[in-house]
Amino acid sequence: MIYGSAGKDHVPGKPVRVTINGRQYRAEEGETVLSVAIREGIPIPHLCHEESLDPYGACRLCFVEAGKHGKREMVTACTLRVAEGLEVTTDTPTVTKHRAILLELYLAEAPKSEVIKEMAARYGVMKTRFLKKMETDDPLGGKCVLCGLCVRACTEIMGAGAIGFINRGPYTEVNTPFLEPSADCYGCGACVKVCPTHAIVMEDSGSERVMKSWSGTRVPLAQCDCCGRYYAPKELAARTLSALDPQLERELAGLCPSCRGKQIAEREILARQGGAGNHA
Repeated sequence: MIYGSAGKDHVPGKPVRVTINGRQYRAEEGETVLSVAIREGIPIPHLCHEESLDPYGACRLCFVEAGKHGKREMVTACTLRVAEGLEVTTDTPTVTKHRAILLELYLAEAPKSEVIKEMAARYGVMKTRFLKKMETDDPLGGKCVLCGLCVRACTEIMGAGAIGFINRGPYTEVNTPFLEPSADCYGCGACVKVCPTHAIVMEDSGSERVMKSWSGTRVPLAQCDCCGRYYAPKELAARTLSALDPQLERELAGLCPSCRGKQIAEREILARQGGAGNHA
């Protein structure tokens, strides 16, 4: 590698110009080529990119050709830092061929994913030469590409570690340990939000949130004392409230976001009315 990898905590650097597909763009030294491309509307396919997590180039789809002073190499755009004089080409024949082969592999890995089918079609890939046994009872519905974003969000963002990679080689999958309901799951839905192929399914059923993809894990929901609606995972709601000022925590405890908003609005109205009365 002729360039260093980038992390989400990079220190803002000086303004630089980076050339992408023959056109110059302003950037900040230290940010990634993929971030610049996304901001400028330059299409670079990717699956494992998430702004809140350090890039790690797992999906390899964002490969580009980059270099300076005539020296060029293939590198993932999500880990490549911009620098003055950097020249990047996103769609050379070599890059396009690389992506097409990868998308064939992903079609075999996730044959039910409409996201993958659409990405593959843009590269002229309509079917795959690679075969993988399709599990009819796959809890992720044949849509998982093993990018690891759900595992990282659960561990690195939420600190729960309720899911992980299990098995090895072609039998690798993501789920709860021993495929049993997890006592560590907060039911926060972070995994659902970051999944690029919409493979993870959860639903609220009465007083519980059911993580259908994670071995049917059930998480109790908090109920609003005012309207009676179940509105959020109970433990997660308690953790969120505990971070507030103690007085505010007592005032908002037991209320859903909608009822909290109404209470705050009513208090503001009364305060204004009181202020107007004192002024009169």
